[in-house]
Amino acid sequence: MRGISRVHRYLGTRLLWDAAWVALALFICSSLRHGLFKSTAMDLGFFDQALYLISRGQTPIISFWGHHVLGGHGDYSLYLLAGFYHLWPDVHWLLAIQALALALGGVMVAALARQQGIHPTTARGLALAFWCYPLVFNVNLFDFHPEVMAVPTLLAAIWLARRGGTLLGFTGLLLFVLGCKAVLSLTVAAMGLWLLLFEKRPRYGGAALGLGSVWFVLVTQVVIPRFRPDGVEALFRYDYLGGSLGEILLNLVRQPQLFWGKLFSGESFVYVGLVLLPIVWGLSWRQLAPFLGLLPTLGLNLLAEHPLQRTLEHQYGVPLLPFLFVAVVDTLAAKGGLWRRLGNRGMMIWSLTALLVLGNPNKLLRGFEGLETWHATREAIALVPAEAAVLTDNYLAPHLTHRQTLLLLGHPSPLPIDLERPEYVVLNSRYPWRATEELARGLVLHFLQDPQFEVQYQRYEVFVFRRRQ
Repeated sequence: MRGISRVHRYLGTRLLWDAAWVALALFICSSLRHGLFKSTAMDLGFFDQALYLISRGQTPIISFWGHHVLGGHGDYSLYLLAGFYHLWPDVHWLLAIQALALALGGVMVAALARQQGIHPTTARGLALAFWCYPLVFNVNLFDFHPEVMAVPTLLAAIWLARRGGTLLGFTGLLLFVLGCKAVLSLTVAAMGLWLLLFEKRPRYGGAALGLGSVWFVLVTQVVIPRFRPDGVEALFRYDYLGGSLGEILLNLVRQPQLFWGKLFSGESFVYVGLVLLPIVWGLSWRQLAPFLGLLPTLGLNLLAEHPLQRTLEHQYGVPLLPFLFVAVVDTLAAKGGLWRRLGNRGMMIWSLTALLVLGNPNKLLRGFEGLETWHATREAIALVPAEAAVLTDNYLAPHLTHRQTLLLLGHPSPLPIDLERPEYVVLNSRYPWRATEELARGLVLHFLQDPQFEVQYQRYEVFVFRRRQ
């Protein structure tokens, strides 16, 4: 009780209530999207199936991907979440954890602000600015991604390092971060350099640099290849830089023009502008040292041939958040930046405007277009037995992942369609996943004529086909 009272005095009761309401609002939004059948196999169904299998003591091989979950990003933190699925296997655990992590991100921004001597009212305003950062809203709507859990954890690690807390606690926080996604090893290493060179905290900086560097080598050269023989999957986005991680690193020295041309392109400047625009009021060139921690993520996003990595709508920019807001906190602590003229009210108006302009509610709003088939889709899914092998599309998959065998109609699954494996086929041909729309409607015609299958359910162009015994 004394500890809770101390937190109340340090951060203020209003901020904690704000965080609770933010977590609830984010959870409702993501749950509503899922309930409207607009969440997807990649990535909500991916992690939901992994946790379900782990909680049942089974090998977490993602059936529509073809590999062990650790072969993706080495995200061992998922094993820590499996306990929730032991209590009750439900995908809403993931949505709740993600919403809570984003809410705690704002709390930790306020804690860092109070640590730097910033007034409680302004610290609360910084938390609200964090929650209004467009990526926070957008990534919450885009399924589930473990790296979101790293945001408050990294902020807590920075707070602990600045406070001079225990190295053991700091190390524990970083170990959790490293287990959220392999690429965060570069973020942790870069954070270590920042703590060493600019914060003058050699113990913490050395620990972060060492842990990040060692895990980067282990996860890319040992862990991921062990569970996915083809190696790191995301490397295909950097094919023009080299055919392997080693070749890419070598070309950094031998052919630097490959990198500079991409880094300094017009598209890259637009992306950097989008990242900075929501918080430009809180930046000063004198307090940009924390940006050292975001350089790996920023560089990877700029160099990727995957355009989704250069938006504020997807998870790829999530590791930028802690260091963007540490820089903002340091600027306000030094009474610098545009904030001196705007004040707290101007800061909030700017942040809310950025959210309205750059937020993407379409991921939620598009769900209402299929309301006419909502009840039929629920009825269809309820007909599928718990352990049956199912073929479906990207939209319906997250509602059918609590089984060992779930198959997708092509994209985004890399596996070919195998019509001999499924015992059940569930399709909504009126509102299918757009990338496989023609395929879904073609398969409905196929199964209507296939003597091996019978129609178990048909309503509003929602079908359940069952393999005949």
